[in-house]
Amino acid sequence: MAVIRWILGKIILLIDFITTPKGIKRSAEAQQAVDAATQDLALYQFQACPFCVKVRRQMKRLSLNIALRDAKKDTQYREELLQQGGKVKVPCLKITDADGSVRWLYESNDINAYLTERFGQTEA
Repeated sequence: MAVIRWILGKIILLIDFITTPKGIKRSAEAQQAVDAATQDLALYQFQACPFCVKVRRQMKRLSLNIALRDAKKDTQYREELLQQGGKVKVPCLKITDADGSVRWLYESNDINAYLTERFGQTEA
């Protein structure tokens, strides 16, 4: 079973690499503002998880520079996800608000909807 999962993961990553979407273009000032806003976001993910790939593709479409935290390979990130987010489930977007409060958003569709609403519409 592990071999099949490994092979499928490699196929998912290859297809993602071949079909990487183009990011939206913004003015330098607008992109700087977006980059500043994304400093308060972190995506906890597994590299070959298809739902994580879906979120990373949306980040690419929206030209977002969000920190990626591999909760499979890095035990510190896995522990943060469990202790602060409540469960080891990916993808999970950690959102730190201006007042310092932290929200943990699970589910790829919910994360993509949040990113699209906050950072702009994209083509499907």
